[in-house]
Amino acid sequence: MTDPFVQRLARIDCCAVSDALDKLGLTGTVSVLPQRSSTRRIAGRAITVKLVSKDKAPASDGPPRHLGTTAIEAGGPGNVIVVEQRTGIEAGSWGGILSLAAKLRGIEGIIADGPVRDIDEARAYDLPIYSRGLTARTARGRIVELATNVDVRIDEVTVSPGDYVIADNSAVIFIRAADIDAVVTAAEDIAAREAAMAKALLTGQPVGTVMGANYENMLAVHA
Repeated sequence: MTDPFVQRLARIDCCAVSDALDKLGLTGTVSVLPQRSSTRRIAGRAITVKLVSKDKAPASDGPPRHLGTTAIEAGGPGNVIVVEQRTGIEAGSWGGILSLAAKLRGIEGIIADGPVRDIDEARAYDLPIYSRGLTARTARGRIVELATNVDVRIDEVTVSPGDYVIADNSAVIFIRAADIDAVVTAAEDIAAREAAMAKALLTGQPVGTVMGANYENMLAVHA
C-alpha cells in the first residue's frame, strides 16, 4: 500500500513544501539539481546510495556488483533513489541500463548529487532524473558504491534512508521522516490559501489586495 504521506506530498508543489519548511524552521530544500528528464513531479521515500572513488572501494570476497543495482532491487513504487557522488571525478553516478531497470521496478525517480549519463535513454523511458550534471564518462574504473541505505550528503542536506523526497522543476526537497506530518499539514494549508487567492483574483479582486497582509504573514508561526 502506498504511504499516505507520499500520496499527500504528490499533490503539492515544491514551493508550498519549501514554504512549510520555512514556517517550521526546518531545512531540506536543494536548488542545484535541475530536472534532466521527464516533466513529472515525483514524491517518495528515499533509498540512498553512497559512491566513492575506486581507490576507496570496500573490500569484498564476492562477485563485483555494479553501483545502484542493490537500491533498484530493494525499491519499487513509492521509492526515490538518492545518490551521492561527491568525489570530484567526472563519472556517471547513474546510467541507461539502471534507468530501464528502475523504470521496470516502478521506482518514482532518481536524485543524484553528481553527473549522470545516458540521459536520452531516461527521457525515452519517462524516468524523472535530477542531477548535478551530465556526462558520457562511465563509472567503471572510476567510482564504486560504498554502501546502500546509509546517510548521504546532497548539497548541504543530510539524507537518511526512509526520508521523504519531493521534486519538481522548482527544487528537490528532503523531509525527515520525523517531520513529515507537520510539514505536509503546513504545506497543504499554504497551498489551500494560495488557491483561495487565485480564486479571488479570478473574481476581479486587485492583486495588491489579494497579496496583502494575508500573504505576507502566511509563514508566521501564528499564521
